[in-house]
Amino acid sequence: MNQKSLPQVIAPTHHFTVQLSATRRGARLARLLTERQLDDWRSPFAEAATQVVAELASNAVLHGRVAGRDFRLGLRLYADRTLRIEVTDARGDRVPRLHDPAGADEESGRGLLIVGAYADRWGVDEAQAGCKTVWAELGAPGRGGP
Repeated sequence: MNQKSLPQVIAPTHHFTVQLSATRRGARLARLLTERQLDDWRSPFAEAATQVVAELASNAVLHGRVAGRDFRLGLRLYADRTLRIEVTDARGDRVPRLHDPAGADEESGRGLLIVGAYADRWGVDEAQAGCKTVWAELGAPGRGGP
């Protein structure tokens, strides 16, 4: 088999995964670890990614929490500079949905709108053991970037 017939495998150039407690402290730590990791990788998406992680981790803690179960944060930076953020929580039965915009005085309900504003695309995948993974990609080819 020659190299021309080999399928292209897209592997991340950098990968980071951490399991955190499904608490407000765990969500805050997810944001801080993202900021630090992307700074180490010299990613141009550090500010936007930190905001996305803050929202997804907060949602995992508020809406995806199961007593005694943690959530997982994953970051993957690819050679084309696409950054994929994944937050996996224990509530696969609670799929996030965009709602009508919250009233101006509401203190919640804007998380996924913020994710959508920063991310080129986002979605939800089923994960093992009845869990779900909410993911967002920044800097996807052909979609702009910082």
